[in-house]
Amino acid sequence: MAGPILAAALLVVPLAFLLFVQWPLREWVQAGSRQTNDAAQILFAVYVAVAITAASRAGTHLAALKPAGEPRRRGRLWRATLLLACVGPWALFMLWAATAPIVNSVVGLERFTETRLPGYFVIKLALGLMLWLVLQEAVVGWLRAWRRKP
Repeated sequence: MAGPILAAALLVVPLAFLLFVQWPLREWVQAGSRQTNDAAQILFAVYVAVAITAASRAGTHLAALKPAGEPRRRGRLWRATLLLACVGPWALFMLWAATAPIVNSVVGLERFTETRLPGYFVIKLALGLMLWLVLQEAVVGWLRAWRRKP
């Protein structure tokens, strides 16, 4: 999974460029800034969809303070079970509720409202990707805690 995470992390470079260039386009060229903003929104959505899980996996995501030292298997399993119990139902419900809007958006190649450029559907796809990755990370974390020896 390091390859896709690295690829998503590299999205920050074109994202920063697009966010930087939209102001000169708006002020000096007076054209293209909205299209640039649309592209930046797409990159940002995909970046965030992957970054949340990547940060959790790396242990750098904002989280409650963990106990000092390496917790025993029981503590790891307890924490992983609570995480799965909280995140699992939420992610499953959100995936269920978002499936129809995501499918409709993709089938219709939903467009941005101001520019009418296609691409808004990618943002909705990124929502589904984020929900799937969050659910998958909670399940994998629970399985790892279950299999680890004391």
